[in-house]
Order: sequence, then structure tokens, then C-alpha cells
Amino acid sequence: MTFKDHFSGHAGIYHEARPGYPAALFDWLAGIAPSRDLAWDAGCGNGQASVALAERFVHVFATDPSATQIANAEPCANVDYRVEPAEQCSLASASADLVTVAQALHWFDHARFYAEVARVLKPGGVVAAWTYADCRVDAAIDPVKDRLYVDLTGSYWPPERRHVESGYRTLDFPFDEQPAPSFEMTARWTLAQFLAYLRSWSATQRYLADNGVDPVTLVEADLAQAWGDAGVARCVRWDFHVRCGRVRNA
Repeated sequence: MTFKDHFSGHAGIYHEARPGYPAALFDWLAGIAPSRDLAWDAGCGNGQASVALAERFVHVFATDPSATQIANAEPCANVDYRVEPAEQCSLASASADLVTVAQALHWFDHARFYAEVARVLKPGGVVAAWTYADCRVDAAIDPVKDRLYVDLTGSYWPPERRHVESGYRTLDFPFDEQPAPSFEMTARWTLAQFLAYLRSWSATQRYLADNGVDPVTLVEADLAQAWGDAGVARCVRWDFHVRCGRVRNA
């Protein structure tokens, strides 16, 4: 099946520039799963969540339809990376304790994926999807970043971005939902790391492809001025949202 591929063309940048997910999230998920034998990380991308799950589960099955993303994924002894769509998983029925989707649920065919979740999960198994959208640094940097996020690249975000902005609350989630704790997602980055992150946005890459100009360069000087010492690591914060549940009893 075809899929909406917004990241294979810059998978290397994506691998290097994306922030990490909160360790407390993975601890919580491991604690509510029926056991820690097997987790399926659907739409795993570069394996960022997969490797974190591997510290807590015996085996992690990590899938992504992009061969380029899988080729750039971080190797890990107990992570089995496969190039396959989330809507057609090769795991056996009732085999997984946990299914996770990190920053990818908005790309899926939801009805087909949810059917696979119901098939693959063990009784009492858990499904969790999380997302993050815009970020904040401080009062000087944020308005410059917003020029890139809204004014320059705003029209280049795919329509599915609205689900990210809503914290996935606009998506159907046909499970017995379990309230998740609040998790803080932050990174301490230098200016170079922050600029690399901005260049990893799919909208940035689409702007570049259409206009032949990297839009980050249009705000880079102002960002540098607002940042100050480029070598100083500043705290970047994201609004982080989780939806979690268990398969409903028939």
C-alpha cells in the first residue's frame, strides 16, 4: 500500500535533530502493560521510541513503511526493525503487551490500524499514541521562531498537522481510554542544534523544495541575535499529549 512519506527525503537530518521523549512516559507504559514481553512500535521512524522501549521490554517489534527511515534507525539488540505499514502488521494475534505510536498516528489509515491493534494486543494490552507540536524557548526567541512556523512555512504543513496541533483530540480513538499523567518534554540545545531541529520539519523541507531556498536561513540571523552566545544550551519545551487505552471488551 502507498503511504504519505514526508520524511524519507531527509531521514538523516530527522534522525539527528529530533528531541527525545520523556523517560517517565516509557516507565509509566511499562508499568501498566500486562507484562513486558513484547511491545510493537508502529510508525517507528528512526527508532527513537523503539530503543527507549527496548530498555523496558524483552523484545520490541518496530515497523515503518519507509525503508529509508528504517535504514537510519538506531541499532539495538532486542529491537526487530521491519519495513511494513502499521495497517498490516506481521505480528501474531494476541502477542503484544503494548502498542505505541510516537508522533505518527495522524498519518495512518485509522480504521485499518485500529483493527490491527485489536488483533495484535493480548487481553489487557495497552495502546498509546503521543504527539507534540510547537515549541517554546523564551520571549526573545519565540517570536522569531513563529515567523518560520507560521508566516513562512504555515502553508507548507500537510493537512494532518491539525491533529498534531489538537493533541490528537480530533482523532477517533476507539479504546477504553485511560487518563495519562502529565509528561514534560524538553531538550537543552545550542543554537546549532535548534536550527537543525527547525530544518527537520517537513514544512521546512517542502518550502525548500518549492522555492529553492532554505526558509531557516531567512530567520537565522535574527534567531542568532535573540539566542546570544551560540554555544549556550537553552531549554526548549514542547506541549506533549498522550492518548492511551485498552481494547474494549466485545
